[in-house]
Amino acid sequence: MAHIVTLKPHPREDWLHQLADVITDPLQLLHFLALDNHPELRKGAEARALFPLRVPWSFAARMRKGDPLDPLLLQVLTAQDEFEVTPGFSVDPLDEQHSVVPGLLHKYHNRALLLVKGGCAVNCRYCFRRHFPYQDNQGNKSNWRQALDYIRQHPELDEIIFSGGDPLMAKDHELDWLISELETIPHVQRLRIHSRLPVVIPARITEALCQRLSQTRLRVLLVTHINHANEIDSELSESMARLRQAGVTLLNQSVLLRGVNDNASTLAALSNALFNAGVLPYYLHVLDKVQGAAHFLVSDEEARNIMKQLLSQVSGYLVPRLTREIGGEASKTLLDLQLLKRS
Repeated sequence: MAHIVTLKPHPREDWLHQLADVITDPLQLLHFLALDNHPELRKGAEARALFPLRVPWSFAARMRKGDPLDPLLLQVLTAQDEFEVTPGFSVDPLDEQHSVVPGLLHKYHNRALLLVKGGCAVNCRYCFRRHFPYQDNQGNKSNWRQALDYIRQHPELDEIIFSGGDPLMAKDHELDWLISELETIPHVQRLRIHSRLPVVIPARITEALCQRLSQTRLRVLLVTHINHANEIDSELSESMARLRQAGVTLLNQSVLLRGVNDNASTLAALSNALFNAGVLPYYLHVLDKVQGAAHFLVSDEEARNIMKQLLSQVSGYLVPRLTREIGGEASKTLLDLQLLKRS
């Protein structure tokens, strides 16, 4: 039986405290949400052996108590379906497990991904890197120096993407060091940061981080990962406002997930909520076929039909690009070109 818990308030600026005090027991999360009496949900607790559960309290607080179909809960709760081995799914769906140097993926001509940190504040059950060998790509200065040397030797790289894990798991002083090093490389013009941490722990957007981003010569973009409008609250909106004031361009990418956001009205609500928070919808990814996540799959045909309906519900600038990433391809594959031409 899980221990009885209450949501503990944290000082807004104390993101490290919040990061250290997360829910790791599925039964504890179910108890907090008054879902103890759902045997199917409890049965899924065993899947934590496949991929650990991590949920910050600030994210759990946005879930609806007593609702086993809450869209935020479904993204993070362990499920028995994860044990199914599905043909066509793999542990490396994007063919990423061959970095050019430890922690650096040169996937596209002009941009490379630096895996700044291997951990995340929240473990999303559909994560395409849930099987990634982070032990061989550790986020430390030794590996960062090798990555920076590679970047210096490749003048075609004008954009570096901080990825992970979650790059904002790095402390402010570590990010300051990395940004300072990138600033010395003349051909690097843009820094893109892909992170879910500001969503699940908005306090991660500290004054020190905003100040550093406002001072760099690099053009900075932050790509949040928000799948449902219920993830957006006033604290998140305030954090996004501080980033905008620092001159950061804010974009969002989502994943189309069965049972979470697989209808046009839900996606329209998300796009409007994002725009109200100062974030522009960017990509809507179809599911990367990672082993253990097949129960989230929405077919390409259904995805296109949903996008067609979405086009009639929101303005064009609120429609994300429906896309798939294919390992080894020179760019993402857009799945909505014909729909957009007709719009």
